[in-house]
Amino acid sequence: MARQDGRPARQGFGLFEREVALDAAEEALDLLAGLAGEPPSPPERVPAPRDPRVVPLRGRTGSADAARPAEPPAARGGVLVYAAPAGLGKTTLLAEIRRRAGARGCTVLSARGGDQEQRVAFHVARQLLQPQLAHASDAELRERLGSWYDIVGPALGLRAATAGSPPDPQGLRDGLDWVLTHLAVRRAPLVVVLDDAHWADPESLGWLASFAPRAEDLPMLLVVAYRPDELPDEGAEFAGHRSGQRPLGLAPLTPEAVARLVRDRIGAHADDAFCRDFWTVTSGNPFETVELAAKVRDRGLDPTGDGAHELRDLAAALKGSGLVSRLERLGAATVRLAWACAVLGTEISPALAGALAGLGDEAVADCAGRLREARVLADTGSDGPLEFVHPLIASTVYRSIPDALRVALHGQAAWCVIDAGLGPATAARHLLETHPEGDSWVVAQLRAAARENLRAGAPDAARRHLARALREPPSADERAAVLFELGSASLLTEPATTVNHLRAALEEPISDQALRQGIVYRLSQVLAHSDRLVEASELLESESRQATDARSRLRIQAERFMWDALRSDEPESPARSRRLAALADRLTGRDLTERYIIGLRAWDATLRAEPATVALRHAERALEGGLSWADESRGFEVPVLVALIHLYADRPGRAEELFAAGTAEFEKQGWRGAHLSFAYTLLGYIRFRRGRLMEAEDFVRAGLRLAERVGPRTPALWYATGVMIEVLIARGRTEEAERVAREHDFGEPFPAAVTIPDCETVHAGLLLALGRPEEAAAELTDIGRRLDPRGKRNPSCCPWQLHLALAEAATHPARALATAQDAVARARQYGAPSAIGQALRVTAEVSEGAERIKLLEESVDWLDQSPAAYELARSLVALGAALRRTERHAEAAEHLYRGLETAQDCGADGLVEEARAELAAAGLRPRALHTADGNSLTARERAAARAIVSGLDPAAALGVAPTAAARLLSAVYRKLGTDRAGLVHALGDADEREEAETTPGEADPVG
Repeated sequence: MARQDGRPARQGFGLFEREVALDAAEEALDLLAGLAGEPPSPPERVPAPRDPRVVPLRGRTGSADAARPAEPPAARGGVLVYAAPAGLGKTTLLAEIRRRAGARGCTVLSARGGDQEQRVAFHVARQLLQPQLAHASDAELRERLGSWYDIVGPALGLRAATAGSPPDPQGLRDGLDWVLTHLAVRRAPLVVVLDDAHWADPESLGWLASFAPRAEDLPMLLVVAYRPDELPDEGAEFAGHRSGQRPLGLAPLTPEAVARLVRDRIGAHADDAFCRDFWTVTSGNPFETVELAAKVRDRGLDPTGDGAHELRDLAAALKGSGLVSRLERLGAATVRLAWACAVLGTEISPALAGALAGLGDEAVADCAGRLREARVLADTGSDGPLEFVHPLIASTVYRSIPDALRVALHGQAAWCVIDAGLGPATAARHLLETHPEGDSWVVAQLRAAARENLRAGAPDAARRHLARALREPPSADERAAVLFELGSASLLTEPATTVNHLRAALEEPISDQALRQGIVYRLSQVLAHSDRLVEASELLESESRQATDARSRLRIQAERFMWDALRSDEPESPARSRRLAALADRLTGRDLTERYIIGLRAWDATLRAEPATVALRHAERALEGGLSWADESRGFEVPVLVALIHLYADRPGRAEELFAAGTAEFEKQGWRGAHLSFAYTLLGYIRFRRGRLMEAEDFVRAGLRLAERVGPRTPALWYATGVMIEVLIARGRTEEAERVAREHDFGEPFPAAVTIPDCETVHAGLLLALGRPEEAAAELTDIGRRLDPRGKRNPSCCPWQLHLALAEAATHPARALATAQDAVARARQYGAPSAIGQALRVTAEVSEGAERIKLLEESVDWLDQSPAAYELARSLVALGAALRRTERHAEAAEHLYRGLETAQDCGADGLVEEARAELAAAGLRPRALHTADGNSLTARERAAARAIVSGLDPAAALGVAPTAAARLLSAVYRKLGTDRAGLVHALGDADEREEAETTPGEADPVG
């Protein structure tokens, strides 16, 4: 058994016939330590946004040291998994792996799942990470964890949860990912060992399973062991069902191995017959073999064939009733201590076990000594925690406790845990095992534990505690509050369940009006997010009639206005608009409710194509007192709508500023699921509208990845898929857009809400791009039939008319022209240059002859005054193509070359090819492209902008032709993300950014 390379023989560690398992570990540790193999390439990173004002997807850092770019991993990591039934030596094997990893200089993190701790959220994560961080002061923790401090701190037990909105589970996982990755880089090589993964809490197991694929890209080895028949769904990654890599199994020991083990533990004089009977009795189970050998040695049994008949009696005492009988012979006090330890679980303090068993310190020490002698408890030293020798023994002792007494012990354990200052979350797992008795103390502790878990990012654990509190049951006065809390805990994972709990809460007698209103707001929110906008509106209407307080009634009105504004089937949209306008005009914006109503008034003005100046005026009024994106009781819809108002009004630069601030709020709060997906998707949509298509694709892909984690056919996935389709079509990749739609089931039935962008219109646009105009026309006609009577008339945000005109051009040209002209009239009413220019181009495409060229020339003039670079490129190429067809080659060349350059800057590859084809058809040779200089204004562009701000004629001020001045200003609008009306504000912001970039200062540690 000795190794040829000089490493220690394995028998001394109690490891027999585990060569394959240990060789796999040796190879993994060799690779990790850089003793074999080549260093891998750096891990692929998620594309970061390309604007420093925007928070990057993975831009969190901790200390300044952590902010420095990490070197590529010097060794290759990975995952090593062992799966075997109980008693086959997994724990011993992992202990040896930990020893060997430590001998190689690896940092070792270790944790073990516990039968009694499965429902304690983050129990395993705390075992792994807490020892690495617990010694640090609060100030040091803040420095090391950076912006993750408030998110992961409560989950890891490093700090108390604070008031405010909790992180979502995905945000917390991302934070834990960051902590473990940071440790892997700073303390490489890192070995993470998890034993009894089948008993790990769902939160920790789900996190580690999702993290496992990343281990290969880090200098870390993740070693996991579990019982295959007991592994829960959260650990499926370790079973190889997804990765296809099967875990290593451990077989029972052969007779030869058992004989070697017996002679190693008892003596070389053990004869063959005795060893053969030993194997027969234990069936080669390593745990039973080791324990039985210890019993034989303690008894002084002669290891010969004559003494073999006693083996079965000794073996029976190792487990089941035999172990219980052996335990009972140690005395009543010792039994009570063993029971207390079994109830308390792992890492048990002697004082806590004594309190539960009703024993003093001396009695605890005496009884613990007896249990160690009997090999029930492990020898952890006089000051160490009380631990069972093996989980099988702990399970046997626990099951031996009479049912009624076991329930009573759990109830008493909860009191002891609270008295010891360990908190309600620790006590709650014991209360889950007790019988309901209508105890108000139990309800209070379970509710407190639920709050702790919810704030720590474990809503499933919170839900378990509240469901148990409901069965206690709570008093009549508390029942509505418990139902409200239970519904809130289910909000992110089970919206239908949330609706049921909140409706039940409203049926209870509620004396606290603030509680009732909170229930109503939350219920309307979850109904709306479940695509049940009609029910949300009806609920708020009913509640409004019952409200007696004026401010409460105003808040209810604000909520109803919001959900009605998003309905595509609202029956009284014009009447609601009138009521909203009358109300908003009277309000001053003194509190959040008033600002929400004013913001909704601005959005309604945008939908109805009131002048953009009106919508912007109300939007800025709403923003004056602040609009939080991360207020859990309010939702983020109104702040998003206010930001998008600026986009549609040709102020995308201002929209990006607002989105950057909102995204930072989501990141800080730990909302990295649907919220952050929306933020990245809509940031991509803003870049798309600006014509920065490559940047838009980066953002939307990040949003789409986040949305895929949220789940299929969710609003976040609808948004991300829709915007991705639009971006891909603009980039000329229609087949890929069709594939994305197919992969994400992007089709009917669509949500009832009018989304941004509207999913139905996007789908129709995809049909149009795929050459299926008849199907597109049918969908668009239905959309118009529903939206037009409800006043949703702005082609800038509801472009169904533009698509419909193109879809009907071949079959109903007169109708198509009338539709396009109506869209132009609505765009002129709204007044945004990009909307007017786009509508004019579509009208030109369904027009003939000289009128077509005239419309395209006007389209270019309007788009030159907007920040919409892609729309400008489309009109330039269309105008050049129309001029070429009328033999006006010189004019055609000017527009085609400019359109080609603009399309190239946008990343509109399909449009670039179209422009090249038109140039070739005109017999023109290609020339070098002059790409735009990023976001920075040139000196001449800045001079033209300052002339406009000063009220001067830019052509005269610069001494250039009017056409040259117009092109300079066109570049200014595109780069600054504004139209002429917003130039003063945008130019001031640009100057401030330029000054900040050129002024030396401290580096931002958050990056």
